[in-house]
Amino acid sequence: MEIASILANVCLFLFSFLSYHFLKKKKRRRRNRTPKHRAKLPPGSMGWPCVGETLQLYTQDPNVFFAAKQKRYGEVFKSHILGCPCVMLASPEGARFVLVTHAHLFKPTYPKSKEKMIGPSALFFHQGDYHNILRRLLQSSLSPGKIRKLLPSMESVAISALESWSSGDIINTYHEMKKFSFDVGILSIFGHLDSNYRQTLSDNYHIVDKGYNSLPAKIPGTAYYKALLARKRLNKILSEIICERKEKRLQEKDFLGQLLNFKNEKGEIITEDQIADNIIGVLFAAQDTTASVLTWIMKYLHDDQKLLEAVKAEHMEIYEANERGKKPLTWAQTRSMPLTYKVILESLRVASIISFTFREAVVDVEYNGEDLSKTSL
Repeated sequence: MEIASILANVCLFLFSFLSYHFLKKKKRRRRNRTPKHRAKLPPGSMGWPCVGETLQLYTQDPNVFFAAKQKRYGEVFKSHILGCPCVMLASPEGARFVLVTHAHLFKPTYPKSKEKMIGPSALFFHQGDYHNILRRLLQSSLSPGKIRKLLPSMESVAISALESWSSGDIINTYHEMKKFSFDVGILSIFGHLDSNYRQTLSDNYHIVDKGYNSLPAKIPGTAYYKALLARKRLNKILSEIICERKEKRLQEKDFLGQLLNFKNEKGEIITEDQIADNIIGVLFAAQDTTASVLTWIMKYLHDDQKLLEAVKAEHMEIYEANERGKKPLTWAQTRSMPLTYKVILESLRVASIISFTFREAVVDVEYNGEDLSKTSL
């Protein structure tokens, strides 16, 4: 449960990263403003040239790094991390300003190092028509009817995971939840995929996952460099799967099928590179958040033994109705777990699933007299 402890501390802050350029545009913006409307840049440090404060972040506990910054500079401070000059807002009020009350002044963004890892065509790097089309295709592939058809396969994945934990060895809950989420994600994207493809995808994806939050140093031997190579291999594997699907003329309704079958009124289709980026993007978006939720649920149940026993009783009733597991779980039975459903909702309410999020100001913005400047990133 070590990862849960880290998340619990980090999630006290919703760091909204507001990327912007300071150097060339700073003076021009100042000249164009009248003195009485002139906001100041937040206090903080930009660190070393090019590297910024990324090394400091990665050579110590991130909680210590951010806590020290907040103690020294306050709840709004500037820094330079992962190649991006940025402003960090470390308060509930700041998060609410960026994500709720003034959300129209900001757009989602990611550091270029992370964008390269996932792929520039992933839906959450875009707004407008392209984003809306991909979102509709994804929602269609995850409709209740589609999930219902996948239920037996999802149950098999869950049983396999539980059996792998039965040896009595100590396991890392979050890591195991990530494996489980990945396997379910593969089902929703590809349906029933050949085991060789599934294993190769898993091996390379986990290399990418390791490098995603590593120091973005494009040096042979580093986690980031290995992740870039694995990302290229993923493109090749996905291309093979796509070619095979096209050759067999399969009309599957999974996410890959939705992407392959799309054609707009102009006859435009989604390219293979766009398909690959969105498959990797969906895996990234779904795996970490789902694994976090599942980990928190397990922790909360562990901490409340009375509630745990009540949830067990609810599931045991279904288990007995299915002749002690001889019959498969039905869709109707998944809809008749009221206590389990309440536990999930309460866990989502109490736990911070996302430790921080990136946002980019689309116009010059002031917050409590501090300058959150428009960026050209």
